[in-house]
Amino acid sequence: MLQQDSSVCLFWHGTHRSAQTIFRSETEVNSPIRSADEYIASLRGRKLRVFLFGELVDEPVDHPLIRPSINAVAETYALALRNPELGTAVSPYTGERINRFLHVAGSAQDLVLQNKMQRRLGQLTGTCFQRCVGMDAINALHSVTFDIDAAHGTGYHRRFIDFVTQMQRAGFVIGGAMTDAKGDRSKAPNEQADPDVFVHVSRRTDGGVDSRGAKAHQTGCINSHWLLVMPTMRLGPADEDYAIVGAVPVDAPGITSIYGRQSCDTRSMEGGEIDPGNRKFAGQEAMIIFDEVFIPWQRVFMDREVEFAATLVERFTGYHRRSYVCKSGVGDVLIGAAATIADFNGVEKVSHVRDKLVEMTHLNETIYATGIAASYQAVPLKSGVYICDDMLANVCKHHVTRFPYEISRLAQDLAGGLMVTQPSEQDLNHPEIGALMRKYLQGRADIPVEDRLRILRLLENMTLGRNAVGYLTESLHGAGSPQAQRIQILRQMQLDFKKALAKTLAGIDSADGVAEQFVDYMARVFNQPSRG
Repeated sequence: MLQQDSSVCLFWHGTHRSAQTIFRSETEVNSPIRSADEYIASLRGRKLRVFLFGELVDEPVDHPLIRPSINAVAETYALALRNPELGTAVSPYTGERINRFLHVAGSAQDLVLQNKMQRRLGQLTGTCFQRCVGMDAINALHSVTFDIDAAHGTGYHRRFIDFVTQMQRAGFVIGGAMTDAKGDRSKAPNEQADPDVFVHVSRRTDGGVDSRGAKAHQTGCINSHWLLVMPTMRLGPADEDYAIVGAVPVDAPGITSIYGRQSCDTRSMEGGEIDPGNRKFAGQEAMIIFDEVFIPWQRVFMDREVEFAATLVERFTGYHRRSYVCKSGVGDVLIGAAATIADFNGVEKVSHVRDKLVEMTHLNETIYATGIAASYQAVPLKSGVYICDDMLANVCKHHVTRFPYEISRLAQDLAGGLMVTQPSEQDLNHPEIGALMRKYLQGRADIPVEDRLRILRLLENMTLGRNAVGYLTESLHGAGSPQAQRIQILRQMQLDFKKALAKTLAGIDSADGVAEQFVDYMARVFNQPSRG
């Protein structure tokens, strides 16, 4: 059972002041954010330091390049209202329904529903909806803070539960900040020529810690209310100052965000509806600079406990790698787009077209199957949180490093060359040449040219353009490179167990006691005794 919270000092984030300075009692808190409109309104007036194209953005909410990514996060609120069984959960800390992205998994079914929600949101947005890192971070930190307390007598877990409860009551978006700039990758954090390439504690005071450094390509960070800052790798004894975990508001003093470019991103600023491909939704990444950012002790959840950094990274990546079932939802959209252009081209019944759609579906469902299986085979940790099957989570993510590329290749095959050579929307609307475009770009006579061009632009958007960032490159490198998954798979192959099975059937050894020799494996695969 997850630990219950009895008395929580509630936290409210105003729109005109830094959340770092506002503490209010429960009775003084405004209504929690529940709708898409309320979420978008909560982002206004925060005075963030966001740079894009070398300029300070006045109001990110209204920037045409940024707004589609905000819309994608807003859809997580809209889904929760439309489908509360999928998009919400009952919090053990508040006793109220909360957004599922803020829920700590108290059962395997909770993890399964996370995956189902992720696939549905991928279907609805066709892009990254940016809340999975925060969700997976709070689930990982639930057990790690508990374990640190057990080892060192610290009070991190109580602090963490208080923070999570505050976030749940307010309905905030939590972003995760893990990946450091890394510098010279042959050297440990403490060995770097510039210590700031890894986020670290620069000063400790009676009130908390100051932090410096940078976090690279952080998903949805500007669209979040809070950030959970975490180490990115295994740390040694000399890396104590880098073993810091804490929560900071996105608008905290000292934070600067540099917005990341995406392929074809300026199409969102052209004002048209066709050429962006997916006009409403997009992902977001940015580099976050920490310049003496203060974290009060009540929001510090690890400080110098270097031996738990690897544990945190491993548990987080376990959760996050099976979260890549979201790509199956995006894949559903891409398969649908490929099937649609086949229809529009009049080739939907051709055998090789159908075969390619079957192959795309097979690959897509394989991603989903391994991810959701990892959740079904979850087991409880000592804190009460459930953790997914790490082997299957890594297999899921390893599929994701490959299969979306093949699905995209097949989609491009079915789309044809016009996907990347069609003239602009402005040409289509031109009084002279627009008629020529409609004449020569007509497919099936009963399908408007505009519809054919729209679906081709969507295919371009997802396989080459803005949303290919999340579907392809991020699928390759997010939550660790392909080699990172292969290392984890190697560690969990259980070759001794499998050799014992083979030797038994071959008559070399006896089968007696084989299962007893491999308790951890039996617990993982067959959900036998719980593991700590």
